[in-house]
Amino acid sequence: MAPKWRDLADKLAERIRSGEYAPGQRLPHIRDLVATGEGSKSTVHAAYKALEAEGLVTSSRGHGTVVRPPAALKRLGIDRYDKAKWRDGDEVAFIADRVASGRPHNRGDQTQTVSRIQASAVIAAALGLQPGSAVYARARLVKEGGHPTHALISYYRPEHVEGTRLVDPAPGPAGRGGGFRVLYDAGYEIDHMREDLFARSATPEEVKLLQLPSGEAVVELHRTAFTADGTVVEFAIGVHAASRFRWTYEFTVPDSARKKGRPF
Repeated sequence: MAPKWRDLADKLAERIRSGEYAPGQRLPHIRDLVATGEGSKSTVHAAYKALEAEGLVTSSRGHGTVVRPPAALKRLGIDRYDKAKWRDGDEVAFIADRVASGRPHNRGDQTQTVSRIQASAVIAAALGLQPGSAVYARARLVKEGGHPTHALISYYRPEHVEGTRLVDPAPGPAGRGGGFRVLYDAGYEIDHMREDLFARSATPEEVKLLQLPSGEAVVELHRTAFTADGTVVEFAIGVHAASRFRWTYEFTVPDSARKKGRPF
């Protein structure tokens, strides 16, 4: 016979899959299930931990146990940075992902804070500065349905962004077209980028910030944005909940031999 907590976990899982408990909905408090005869406190707690380990719910202090969205977001690669999206419209990168995923979105899903800090060795190297140099840090937290999906901090040299909306301390997005549009209007048009990705365990601070289930990994992104002459105008570090995204890249296959003029 399966233990009582397993039977309860299976019952709750079926209610989640049937839609009785919808994505984003909080499951009953443990004490309420105990009161209705579903089991002891330890039984209900073990059932909730099993659902969390199976990726059906998330649990965090102050938010309770919440049903996770059923499918990962499509995180576009190259297409999310199409200039027509942010230069000519207001489809900033995270919104481009939502559109491609067929998911609802609004600009309020992204919050922003700005501060002036001293550059770490990693940030300084990316921006071509000495460690300890002053840089601006623009931190964003992005949510879907009220649940965090990822955090991103962009770093800028002061001479590139002072006097622009990127250093406006008011909370909220940087305006129409987002940060790339602000740089474009300031005379720094993004020409090419480099993205480095790697997976790792989440820190305790990231578990709290992103409301991650126990044991979930994160994907860390380092993004460097260049102008046509090779000037770095943004270095960003993003931390993404691994189970919330499906990374998609589509690109033309390079042929370096043809570029060198080799006959075929």
